Amino acid sequence: MSDITVITAPAPAQVNGVALHAAAEQLSADELRQRACSELLRQAAQAQGLLADSDCASADGVQSEQASNAIETLLTQTLTVPEPSDEACLRHYHAHLSLYSTGERVHLRHILFAVTQGVDVVALRQRAETTLLDVRCHDGSGRDGFAEAARTLSNCPSGAQGGALGWLTQADCAPEFAKEIFGHSEVGVLPRLVHSRFGLHVVEVLGRTPGEQRPFETVRGAVAMSLKQQSYVTALRQYLQLLAGQASIAGVDLDAADTPLVQ
Repeated sequence: MSDITVITAPAPAQVNGVALHAAAEQLSADELRQRACSELLRQAAQAQGLLADSDCASADGVQSEQASNAIETLLTQTLTVPEPSDEACLRHYHAHLSLYSTGERVHLRHILFAVTQGVDVVALRQRAETTLLDVRCHDGSGRDGFAEAARTLSNCPSGAQGGALGWLTQADCAPEFAKEIFGHSEVGVLPRLVHSRFGLHVVEVLGRTPGEQRPFETVRGAVAMSLKQQSYVTALRQYLQLLAGQASIAGVDLDAADTPLVQ
């Protein structure tokens, strides 16, 4: 009689005994952190009497409308977000002048190494770094090594055109990508990989046209909103750390999260 091996699915990640997903469901680390943070807040809203005890966590991670409203009320009541001073706003303005200018354009091409579900991120980074080194150390033979690499390696449709993106403004780019590109004087292949929500980019700046600086008085409101958003994120992160420290959490590492709620 042959032995029968029974394979059981690993237990789902949990917050205070509440499962964050079905036992057979495989989620990325970011998705698990997202669900754990949302569940911590849902349970906190219940503890504060803002949400009925009958409200249950959803197996797909989508909260009820009642839970979403209760969490919004909870955060409004709990988080303290101070109004930034004029001095703080002025310091932020001078430290981020490129954010408060209009009309700056950059002529770009890139090679995208996309981060997709199940991709080996370490191997992907190694390929991107090797490609960056190759295109920066071209042999001067006259061939366009950057365009060739884009055509063969890039996960962006622009690869068919040698990675060409044309002239772009900040509004044309993801914010994290724009932050690395605009407001600088660098021209040529950037000496570093540029990270974005889409993956890792090898970027070449072909040209720049400067923007027009807006006076502080005209952007004071936007500067204040930016600082208040930073304060809100910090306060939310601290609150979630407090909730996590008081909770029983299994199967998810919240310490690895860069932001309190993964976007």
